[in-house]
This record gives sequence, structure tokens and C-alpha cells, in this order.
Amino acid sequence: MNSRKKVPMRKCVATGEMRPKKELVRIVRSKEGEVSIDLTGKKSGRGAYLSKDKEAVQIAKKRNILSKQLETQVDDAIYDELNELIKKENRLS
Repeated sequence: MNSRKKVPMRKCVATGEMRPKKELVRIVRSKEGEVSIDLTGKKSGRGAYLSKDKEAVQIAKKRNILSKQLETQVDDAIYDELNELIKKENRLS
């Protein structure tokens, strides 16, 4: 019997590559239109996945990808928060 667990895959909205869900960060828009970073991956609302690297964040910001995916305006503060999160994760690894 196959004992290996299936790894959930998600597509990065900036780079278009499929990656394991744990390697991506989820950005979610609530019903009220509030955009936030979902570290648990369980918040309700419309979500978009982004690779945990600076290039993906820069591409998403430059091309306004998150605003299009989440169908709302995304503040620059969200991109700054994403960059801080990436910096922290790189320090830990």
C-alpha cells in the first residue's frame, strides 16, 4: 500500500509555476474587501498564492497581479509585509 502522503500543489500567480503549498504564501481578500496575508492558509475569502521569493513579489507588484486576482486594490503595505516575511524566513533557514 502507498503510505506517502499527497502533497497539495498550488500555482504562483506571479511566476506561474506549480509548487507545494508550504512553499507559497497565501494572500486573501475577505468578504469586506480587506486584504491580508494568510499564514495558516485557512482564512475564508478569495485567495491568491505567491512564491516566497523577492522576485515573485516584485513581479506581482509591478504587474499589479494581486489586485487583478483578488479583484480589489492591494496596498503597498501588503507587499512590504511580504518582503519582511521573506527576509525572516531566509534568516531562519
